[in-house]
Amino acid sequence: MSINSQVPDYDLPDTVEITTPAQLRAIADPLRSSLLDLLLERAATVSELAAAVGRPKSTVAHHVGVLVHAGMLRVVRTRRVRAIDERYYGRTGRTINIGVARRPGDTTTPVCVNGLSVAAAESVPAHEDDTLYSTLRHVRIPRESASEFWRRVEGLVREFTALPRSGDTVYGFAVGLYPTEQPVLPEPDDPDRAETARLVRPDDIDRAT
Repeated sequence: MSINSQVPDYDLPDTVEITTPAQLRAIADPLRSSLLDLLLERAATVSELAAAVGRPKSTVAHHVGVLVHAGMLRVVRTRRVRAIDERYYGRTGRTINIGVARRPGDTTTPVCVNGLSVAAAESVPAHEDDTLYSTLRHVRIPRESASEFWRRVEGLVREFTALPRSGDTVYGFAVGLYPTEQPVLPEPDDPDRAETARLVRPDDIDRAT
């Protein structure tokens, strides 16, 4: 078992923003998403990445090239091996933010992969084995409160991704905040009466019955 105390083992800016359709297509590919996740742990060569995902080196090299061209990966160091410079790749940002920039005249918004859909598919075996930790809540709050709460969630996500790596199991951590069509209670008919209404205790109900 190995423990990596600095995650990842290279300098990494906090965020990188992607906005172009090409960038969104690059990150939407499941294999490229896996490569990005692996490089949150440490910098790695194409050979190491290929061994991790069980795909041919040429295939992984192609996908790494796509991510480099899209600005999400970069060479963070090299090592001389048998007169050849071996490249170690790392991410360009710990968190990838999806922007909404469009080309002039473009009225469509590129759609990125739904992380919650991916998490739902990944979590099926854990659900069947009763090893899934999950919860879902619906709360009526202003949009400003939702944005502020999400910033706090992003801090927790950064804390999770910076945890020292050890053990043999990779855990997924999925979060989402989204508007829904859940029903909303109407306002009380008499707000003053609602504010002064007496609290009914369980023992009051017992006496009434």
